[in-house]
Amino acid sequence: MKQNKNIWKAAGILVLGILLGYLIFGGVKEKEPEEGHEHSELAENQIWTCSMHPSVRQNEPGDCPICGMDLIPLSEDENGLDSDVFVMNENAMKLANVETLVIGEKEASKEIRLNGKVGVDERNTYTQSTHIPGRIERLYVNFTGEKVNKGQVLASVYSPELVTAQEELLQAEAIKESQPELFEAAKQKLRNWKITENQINKVLSNGKPIERFSITADVGGVVTELLSERGDYLERGMPIYEIANLDKLWVLFDVYEGNMSWIEEGNKVNYTLRSIPGKTFEGEISFVDPLLSDKTRVANARVEINNKDKRIKPGVFATGIIEKNLDAKNNKIVIPQSAILWTGKRSLVYVKQNAQNGAGFQAREVVLGTSLGDSFVIEEGLEEGEEIVVNGTFTVDAAIQLQGKNSMMNQTEKKDSNLAEMKMNLPLSFQKNLSTTLPAYFTLKDAFVNTDAESAKTAASKMHQQITALSISNLGKMETQHFNEIKDQLMAISESSDIEQQRQHFEVLSENIIAFVSNIENLETPIYIQHCPMVNNNKGADWLSLSEEIRNPYFGDVMMNCGDTQQQL
Repeated sequence: MKQNKNIWKAAGILVLGILLGYLIFGGVKEKEPEEGHEHSELAENQIWTCSMHPSVRQNEPGDCPICGMDLIPLSEDENGLDSDVFVMNENAMKLANVETLVIGEKEASKEIRLNGKVGVDERNTYTQSTHIPGRIERLYVNFTGEKVNKGQVLASVYSPELVTAQEELLQAEAIKESQPELFEAAKQKLRNWKITENQINKVLSNGKPIERFSITADVGGVVTELLSERGDYLERGMPIYEIANLDKLWVLFDVYEGNMSWIEEGNKVNYTLRSIPGKTFEGEISFVDPLLSDKTRVANARVEINNKDKRIKPGVFATGIIEKNLDAKNNKIVIPQSAILWTGKRSLVYVKQNAQNGAGFQAREVVLGTSLGDSFVIEEGLEEGEEIVVNGTFTVDAAIQLQGKNSMMNQTEKKDSNLAEMKMNLPLSFQKNLSTTLPAYFTLKDAFVNTDAESAKTAASKMHQQITALSISNLGKMETQHFNEIKDQLMAISESSDIEQQRQHFEVLSENIIAFVSNIENLETPIYIQHCPMVNNNKGADWLSLSEEIRNPYFGDVMMNCGDTQQQL
């Protein structure tokens, strides 16, 4: 009896447990279809990508079709953005010192820097010559720089011919009653030698010839050159002195071939003189030499200056700046040079795009226009109102390269690419001839590595001669512009003894050389494009090298190994 009671008790407990389990777990199971629906919706919106190939994007997990690695979920920041967009959060941007700028159209002006020196106004320069043939017995003015006044005695001359003419005058005086014409002819002969009436009367009153006659200054000024010495025998009209009036001077600026189209008469020039530091003068181009010097390959642009106070001396070096508006009618988009990455073939900027957390950056190819010094005119590729990276550009590019996205060195093929238009069209004959000048470039580079300004001048002069000898008749307008820039920079290096100034010109030279060498189809030896990010206040600069070993031409021994190899040509 007692056993039956236990059985019924156990059965009751079992039924009660089943009932409680149904009430608890059965109710939860009713919600499972809703949870399953949420997971399905999340899976549909999730994008999967490859960490090695970010261009791969799928709606479901799996393997990368390129490398076979497992796909990973795309972050919420990048979900919905283009595959080439790189996202940085605000903290990362601050640590990398990334700065952006909203661009707009503005009036573009080119700043042209000119070097020259003060010269004598040729219109106020006079060559003092002798009007009496004979031997110089004495020079009363015997050094350059001495001031002379008009009518001042400069030298005394002994003239046998003049002594003979005076004797003829005395003989004619004795018979002047019977032959007055002969007497007048003898006097006129002396007048033709600029002998004054007082001197003629003196000869007649003394009854003997004057042996030494004085040469007087025809104009007043400063003696700039001695053209004769004591004891020289001069024919009539031969020069003795060069005398200049220094009340008005010229500033003669050197204009290189690449800037000749920008310089014209009437341009305003602000210039400084080394002899008067801290003062800026304003002048106007009054004349531009129509002829280019065969030796220096420069023309002169002239500015006239008033120098009545004699503060300015001929020969003083001058530095001038001309602000030239590129287009008075249409405004241009101008961006800082620090925003541009230039590989030689392509010019890139990074455009900022909105992301949920932080900022997205995407590489954009642009077509560069005129260089304005620290900025460039953009012909194509950007629009007003877009925001671009202007500081930390190389940092952004380096991070994008690590992700394999479209960057300075990683180029993604696109159907709407304008790369074909941006490539240089170099004839094979020009490519071959240009290759022969590269050894001189590498010699120049090594001179900067060794911080040797004199060797750099020599190497630049040699390369300039080689470059100038090349025929460019088959080059296009863009190629010719880059070619002329190479010649200008080589000339500037060869004329400077300041190693830092030479290196600044070498930076621009290397940019243009890289543009050409990158388009040579068959190079006999590998050439490496190398880059140092610390040059020019961390703006960075490139150069070419025959070796992968970094030997920095911009710093030399100070930071010999600063930089890395960007590309092998």
